[in-house]
Amino acid sequence: MTAPALWTIDAMANAMGAERQGHLPASICGLSIDSRSIGPDEAFFAIRGDHRDGHEFVPAALSAKAALAVVAADRRSQFAAGAPLLIVPDVLAALRNLAVAARARLPGKVIGVTGSVGKTGTKEALRLALSKDGETHASVASYNNHWGVPLSLARCPSSARYAIFEMGMNHQGEIAPLSRLVRPQIAIITTIAPVHLEFLGSLANIADAKAEIFVGVPADGAAVINRDIGQFAQLKARAEQAGITRVISFGEHAEADARLIKCALHARCSTVEAEIFGTQFSYKIGAPGRHLVINSLAVLAAAELVGADLALAALALTELRAASGRGAPIEIELPGGPALILDESYNANPASVEAALAVLGRSPVGPRGRRIAVLGDMLELGPNGPDLHRSLADAVIANGVDLVFCCGPLMEALWQALPASRRGGYAENAAALEAEVLPAIHAGDVVMVKGSLGSRMAPIVKALQRSYPRHESFEEASAQG
Repeated sequence: MTAPALWTIDAMANAMGAERQGHLPASICGLSIDSRSIGPDEAFFAIRGDHRDGHEFVPAALSAKAALAVVAADRRSQFAAGAPLLIVPDVLAALRNLAVAARARLPGKVIGVTGSVGKTGTKEALRLALSKDGETHASVASYNNHWGVPLSLARCPSSARYAIFEMGMNHQGEIAPLSRLVRPQIAIITTIAPVHLEFLGSLANIADAKAEIFVGVPADGAAVINRDIGQFAQLKARAEQAGITRVISFGEHAEADARLIKCALHARCSTVEAEIFGTQFSYKIGAPGRHLVINSLAVLAAAELVGADLALAALALTELRAASGRGAPIEIELPGGPALILDESYNANPASVEAALAVLGRSPVGPRGRRIAVLGDMLELGPNGPDLHRSLADAVIANGVDLVFCCGPLMEALWQALPASRRGGYAENAAALEAEVLPAIHAGDVVMVKGSLGSRMAPIVKALQRSYPRHESFEEASAQG
């Protein structure tokens, strides 16, 4: 086995209460729930999802050289008697039990991150900052739900000095069990914003749902909370009710423990002056956006709390880059020259759309270029959805966006609120809008594409990439920072 062992089979089987079948290795080097990307010597967990049952993909996983599969007892008969299996009553419950064992054996510092906006970006910034100080493990992508958190924790090697886990929800009661599983010494709440209003009803309810992250924090741990938001006092009270005695704040507020002094926002980066627990730092963030500046304060506060080298952590933020679907810049070559796509297609809510429009507004255009926003519906906003979409018109105008293309029944409210001169096109769905967007893009344009995941805006980004080749010089410039 070339990769280091993550779990011995004995420890894994004992943690899950699993029955063994077939020829099993002494250990495995990784865990996966995706037969398409599983590597040799990894264990495949056949989780039953909302749409597909992982047991259907066990043969494919084993054919791809997976070391074994973890399957439910009521499905064992569909596999060959000699197949390498660990058999459990329930696969997801077994994964949670393995996660409990992973947390029990982990001596390193653990950080949990939640918030209405900025969870993944903050988690990635923490991964980058802390990895300069020691071995750091973090959940991949946005694995922040009832299966993503256990999978991420079960994947954590016992040698990790730092571990970071993102926790998400769209209903009350979902974060508490995740926090009890992770038991973070530091819990960060990035912000509270009108997200999942359809299910939660108010910002106060959203704050209470996010505050569930505090239930797993030990009494000697710390809560790190955005001092600039209206729910700060509510969140601080919830942390104290959970028994946390150290509440740390971050933001522009004069009383913030991690305080922004000033920043300069640029098209591709930001420079920051901040005071972290009384010590001043100047640093650069290698991705754009005021929201990243504010969240970087939480990152550095957490780095100090876990005992990491704060100077190294601040310096590391220079290497931060916007991820695919979360603002990643993609330059394409049109007949008359390059144009830039800002891929924000992963998800959307009012706060994140306003942040993306602000980045678009600071992006320089080429000769005769325009700033163009391509927007799909923001979902799960409840009865205030049309009004929240309509209110984006102010941000469009304030950030100098020249044209807006909209799709979806909710985005029609924004479309109607826009001045006629800024209307690029409207369609009922993203597939129909694609035909309007592609021929409208000119050399020199900067095009930001954003919408909730269910709005399916990513295919528009892919269509632009298929239609026009990527501009190689931009890739080199991005790599050089």
